[in-house]
Amino acid sequence: MATDTRELQAINTAWQIAIQEILRMVIRDMYHAGGEANFLSHIKRIEEAAVDSIYADLRLRGTDEWTEVLVKERASNFVTTLLTSFTYDRA
Repeated sequence: MATDTRELQAINTAWQIAIQEILRMVIRDMYHAGGEANFLSHIKRIEEAAVDSIYADLRLRGTDEWTEVLVKERASNFVTTLLTSFTYDRA
């Protein structure tokens, strides 16, 4: 059982890293041309829209209210952590 848990954690971590890197490239390419202030403004707008969507539109079937609140809170925290990790590359 422990091996299955470690493998699941490794897969989950790999998936998160892959998605993060894809998003980093897409966002950088989309918003780099407008300058740093514009880039940061876009990142903030994306973060706010994603968090709003999580809380307003996300429905988890087959879960209780506590689980749904926890998932929404964690998802929102992941969004904020991920998007605030993006920096404007001046190079």
